[in-house]
Amino acid sequence: MPCYKGFTSTLALAASLLVGLPVRAADVIEESSPPGVASVDAGWTFSIAPYFWAASLKGDIGVRGRQPFDADVPFRDIFDNLRFGGMIVGEAHNGTWGVFADLIYLDIEVDKSLTRTIAGVPVSLSGSLETTSVTATLMAEYRVLAEPSATLDVMAGARIWSVDNELDIALSAGGPPLAAFSGSDTQTWVDPMLGVKGRIDLSPSWYLTGWGLIGGFGAASDFSWDVLGAIGYQWTQSLSIVGGYRAVGVDYSSDGFTFDVIEHGPILGAVIRF
Repeated sequence: MPCYKGFTSTLALAASLLVGLPVRAADVIEESSPPGVASVDAGWTFSIAPYFWAASLKGDIGVRGRQPFDADVPFRDIFDNLRFGGMIVGEAHNGTWGVFADLIYLDIEVDKSLTRTIAGVPVSLSGSLETTSVTATLMAEYRVLAEPSATLDVMAGARIWSVDNELDIALSAGGPPLAAFSGSDTQTWVDPMLGVKGRIDLSPSWYLTGWGLIGGFGAASDFSWDVLGAIGYQWTQSLSIVGGYRAVGVDYSSDGFTFDVIEHGPILGAVIRF
């Protein structure tokens, strides 16, 4: 299934960021102590990180039990297919305990057409898909490792998916449509999620950051996952710039509704701490 393809190699990349080096801070919006000073419980700090994700989309999307639409939107074409998108990460942390939140809104439209000649007559099959998704994640954090240049947090929580699929398919043979289908369906579900996140200070200005999450476990989706790896530059004490790569997969089906996709692509964001 598309949700599982590429997961092992992507997770291995994240693991190398989080475990293969001395691990220090948490995620893309994690607050950081000055270099050489271990993290301590010094009250709550807050961070927000608006970012842009040029996410490709690949997988099977279906409504009302119809044959799933094979969606394939490479990230190089995202500006042609993206109708609207918004992403933001937020975190509150006191050094030992924390709360992590991630919100993604994507509205993507995909058009496909296929023409074959049958008995000398060109037969065309065309399809249009619009999928709108809201993904909201809320997780509790506990810091299991705090070193002068690295930390590691474990996380547990839930991810809410709300997905609306609109599908139009038409079959024609050089004239009016011979057959057509138009339908839409909306599903909302909640996946339990577990994960780790970390940050490594390379210098007073540069750092690596990332997370790895898995969930679903058959409670709603069969399986879901989320991996991020990035490099950041600490511009000032309260502002840093982060660029990297994120991949998210989910395999969900219920009552003729199918959403079995992988979204992945480069990210670029700003981290504001206060």
